[in-house]
Amino acid sequence: MSKKHIWALLNVLVVAALIFGGCVASQPAAPSTAPAEQAGGEEAAAPADSGGVQIPDVQEGKYNVAFVYVGPHDDGGWSQSHDVGRQYVEANMENVHTAYVENVAEGADAEQVIRSLARKGFDAIFTTSFGFMDASAMVAEEFPDIDIIHISGFQSNGANFGNLMGAMENIKYLAGMLAGSRAKVDGNPHIGYVATFPIPEELRLGNAFALGVQETCPECTIDVRWIYTWHDPIVEKEAASSLFDSGVQVVMTGADTPAPAEAAPAGKWGITYDYAGNCKIDACLTSMYWNWGPVYADIVERSRNNEYVGGSEYFDADSGALGLFGFMEGETPQPGVADLPEEDLQLIRDTLAQMLAGEFTRFDVFKGPITDNQGNLVLADGVSLEQVDLDGFAQFGSSCKTCMYWWNENITAELPALD
Repeated sequence: MSKKHIWALLNVLVVAALIFGGCVASQPAAPSTAPAEQAGGEEAAAPADSGGVQIPDVQEGKYNVAFVYVGPHDDGGWSQSHDVGRQYVEANMENVHTAYVENVAEGADAEQVIRSLARKGFDAIFTTSFGFMDASAMVAEEFPDIDIIHISGFQSNGANFGNLMGAMENIKYLAGMLAGSRAKVDGNPHIGYVATFPIPEELRLGNAFALGVQETCPECTIDVRWIYTWHDPIVEKEAASSLFDSGVQVVMTGADTPAPAEAAPAGKWGITYDYAGNCKIDACLTSMYWNWGPVYADIVERSRNNEYVGGSEYFDADSGALGLFGFMEGETPQPGVADLPEEDLQLIRDTLAQMLAGEFTRFDVFKGPITDNQGNLVLADGVSLEQVDLDGFAQFGSSCKTCMYWWNENITAELPALD
């Protein structure tokens, strides 16, 4: 029996001892919530400390892996891309059982859910939202024999807790080239960005997009709308509509739903994010999407073999885990791409090919000269940002030197306040 299963057994024995010893703890009534689904459609009773969310069961004799989602598993964006990755793991790995808990709020609720999954006996847990970081770190310390992998954060403990993210800035750079080309052809050099939270990831991705726009439309400008949510179809659509109403031609998003394309008036365009299947209507120029399955399978295999060491893993486009819809092998470009200048399309195709070959990386996206929208030189000619700069704000305690708290010169918005 592994240490992980011994730990789970000990928890069961402790609970039994309390029950048979006549010790009953008072508990507040759990809030009424919809049950989270488990792979295979099973439902399991909610542990007392799971905040009313139903926690799926493990399967005896298999390596059990859980996924924690901030939104619905079928949101058409971020969480669905992770769930497709989960399904890949289950379909392609022998003796591995996967399950998920969806719609988990960041903060205390996340901590309760992650701890409940650990107590249930899951061997590895993937937590898939930036706001799950502190909760993941705390539970990892309590359960040293369970591997916890947090997506998009920056903390790790060198043992059973690590962070994982990919260089989506590469794909947003390419999408920026596409948006700039479209706006230039349409004769309207104004572009919009729906941003979620003022964290390094959102400024990094917005700046990468802006740098791509600059390549094909030097005269284009970009406005920003902050929505302070990862998944709210109504709010996302309102923000996209606000940008279109203000006169922009193309809207790109950092959130989870196809809102920019759905909100686009006739003759205007949206660029969706996270999931290859969300670019279904003609107004969608492209989607910048994730392919988590092979990355997850590799980590699960290392975890099962006791070879996982929690550190910082950051994959680039040559991993095969990132895609630009309509430009990957076997994909058909969207209708809005057909009349764009061939020189612009060839630039996108050539840069993508370099990325897939590992010859153009995130450090090439962020290579100077780069000037911010206050006229300051961010990077001198030929100088690149370092990983710590891509991930950090000095205001959040990062040791970064250049950091990511700046907007590229073609972004007209002010910097967000950092609370």
